[in-house]
Amino acid sequence: MLKDKFFDRENHLEILKKRISDLKYGYRQNIAIIGDELIGKTSLIFKLINQFYDNYIIILYLEIRSETISTFVKRFIGVLLYNFLINSDTSLKEDLDFLIKKSEKYIPKTTEKIRLILNALERRKTEDIFSELLSLCELIHEESGKFCIIIWDEFHNLESIGIKNLYREWSKLLISQKNTLYIIISSQKFKAQLILSKHLSLLFGNFQIISVEPFDIKTSEEFIENRLNGFNLDLGLRNFIVHFTGGWPLYLELITEAVLKTKETNLVDILENLLFEPLGILNQRFSSYLKRLLDNPYHHDYMMILYLIASGHNKIKDISRILHKQNKQLSLIINRLLELDIITKNGDFLKINDRVFSFWLRFVYQAKQHSLTFDAKNQRDLFRNYIETLIKEFLFNSQKSVTERLIELLHLFENERLQIGRKKLKLSHFREIKPLEFNCRNFKNGLICRSNESLWILALKQDLLTEDDIVEFVNECKRYRRKLDKKIIITLQDIDTNAQLRALEEKILTLNLENLNQLFDIFYKPRIII
Repeated sequence: MLKDKFFDRENHLEILKKRISDLKYGYRQNIAIIGDELIGKTSLIFKLINQFYDNYIIILYLEIRSETISTFVKRFIGVLLYNFLINSDTSLKEDLDFLIKKSEKYIPKTTEKIRLILNALERRKTEDIFSELLSLCELIHEESGKFCIIIWDEFHNLESIGIKNLYREWSKLLISQKNTLYIIISSQKFKAQLILSKHLSLLFGNFQIISVEPFDIKTSEEFIENRLNGFNLDLGLRNFIVHFTGGWPLYLELITEAVLKTKETNLVDILENLLFEPLGILNQRFSSYLKRLLDNPYHHDYMMILYLIASGHNKIKDISRILHKQNKQLSLIINRLLELDIITKNGDFLKINDRVFSFWLRFVYQAKQHSLTFDAKNQRDLFRNYIETLIKEFLFNSQKSVTERLIELLHLFENERLQIGRKKLKLSHFREIKPLEFNCRNFKNGLICRSNESLWILALKQDLLTEDDIVEFVNECKRYRRKLDKKIIITLQDIDTNAQLRALEEKILTLNLENLNQLFDIFYKPRIII
């Protein structure tokens, strides 16, 4: 087993520590941490709690569940008092009456108010109880000088507790409370963003959003190296793991654990055990996940759309044609899948958020559903063939040059629209794509792409993109008298800040490796792993 499941995320951790430290000096910035389920949000918080110590800071962590308001209130008070007393040399018990009694000699006004809140609960008078509950933190500060950090995991579940005027009451407190910092966490990205923009968008007390994403390529490689701890696994297979998992920590962890446990380098066996076997961890996880959809009256439409996306039919117009559904009717179903955070929409394309779930849906779930026999061995053989084909395809493409891979990608464009970062882009259908050599010091290779309506010039940079590179590229583009539709520089490394600003000024689109791999994903082509 892993001693510490926390890996990377140091930049997020530093932001959290700084925000907590700033609270003591009169600067308060609430934080919302948003990311997919099991992407590492709670691990980040636990790492923070384990590392951070300040006798004048009370960290109050609560996982928000579907429960009665009475249970929620008592849990909140219990955690608050327990953490208030934790450094008081008092032998503590997880008993609410005990904690109130031990606290009253330090914070008598606070404990008096707690008793009033609990008395109101007994009499079922809960109208203002949420505001009264949260005001305890300011009262503790008044009596003890201590600041409170309230951390609510899956905060959107507050809606199910039955708090009247939840967001209206909370917004007032977010504005007025100067000595309380809120860190809220959610795996429901769509819903969380809606709540933050609609109900908690405030001039004072607003939330800084931290998006927790899968690991990038470099971090994924470091994770694998760290977890394998010297175990010899072929570089090509390591790169395939990075590509297959998409950098999701859970999947990287499960695969590397399996490699160490079995001392196996056969990824086909490992993925079969995880994804295909009835007792496989991921097979069980994804099967349980699907049950959320199967209980819905529109589950057949949901499953058909997800299966089409997983199978490579991810353009909205193609899905509409295959399912014989009008755009309005299809939009309603797609919007529901977006709300459930199962898919995301990018221009004309749809994508299943979890790439391993997408693979399982196509090659395990649907393969079994469509099987004409109950021959488990035949299904297993088919699954193994799928995996072997994927690995061979990835390794074969890895031998090609980046320029060759780019040409193959550009030939797939058919005038679709999508967005990369903040830039909207029309993927022109090119009638001609040719290699192009530049007379530049720092980069030589590129492409010229012609369609009936546009001309694109692409430059490829192997290392850091600098402002000087932008200047050179602008001069190169002046050679083309016809007005260019798109000037694009692709770098396989990072982009210097000054280069980004200069590129924006010169109307040049800059893409890094992550952006490029987003395009490969959309067209179901193996990622470039450098």
